[in-house]
Amino acid sequence: MKAFQFEVWGDWAHFKKPETNNNPLSHDLITKTALIGMIGAVLGIERGEMKRYFPELSESILYGVQLLNPVKKVSWGFTSRTAINPTAAGTPKYFEFLKNPKFKITLALKDEESKALFDKFIFNVKHEEAVYPPVLGWHNCPANLKFISEGILDRIDKKSFETTSFVSSEHKPKIGGDFRIGFDKLPTYQNDDFWNLPDKYIQIIYPDYPNSITVEGSCFFYKNLNGQSEYLWLM
Repeated sequence: MKAFQFEVWGDWAHFKKPETNNNPLSHDLITKTALIGMIGAVLGIERGEMKRYFPELSESILYGVQLLNPVKKVSWGFTSRTAINPTAAGTPKYFEFLKNPKFKITLALKDEESKALFDKFIFNVKHEEAVYPPVLGWHNCPANLKFISEGILDRIDKKSFETTSFVSSEHKPKIGGDFRIGFDKLPTYQNDDFWNLPDKYIQIIYPDYPNSITVEGSCFFYKNLNGQSEYLWLM
């Protein structure tokens, strides 16, 4: 299937965990649903119109994440006020942010239904064009995007492979060495009410940058147009 790779980075990011409303925590990595929102911003799709594209793109694309900076989290305190009475006494709230996040994203087209959106997104990333500013979860966390390569992705049902990509908790790791292995549970599907369906979360594990992990299980073989290749996992 058709695929391409690009870098995403910024000074800060926040990908909210839904179970932490009072003092929101962030996922460790950019989520698929946040990436779909980024696609909409780059293509200039208004929020109201974007509602119908979330279910479609959740099903029709695959994505993988590789860290290009270590995962580092900090907490910031904010005073929350209502829009109706912005000068009233507010409630202190702490938010968890990723500091200096940088990701290598592999994006693949699984369903031809979204080919026009997929191709336009590749074009815009290649030419460093965005209609609306892309963000890393929050509108006060601007994102930078840089094209890496285009290529082809082939699925392999079972293989022992080494990767810097996240993998699912169903992969069998062969852990060795002294480095951090991260765990997270990421959303993969958002409906047309901007709701991440609880049964569409997937448990993942990942090696912190700059390390790799060797696992056994399903994977994808990515080969770009320059002949460079690697094994990784997408969801």
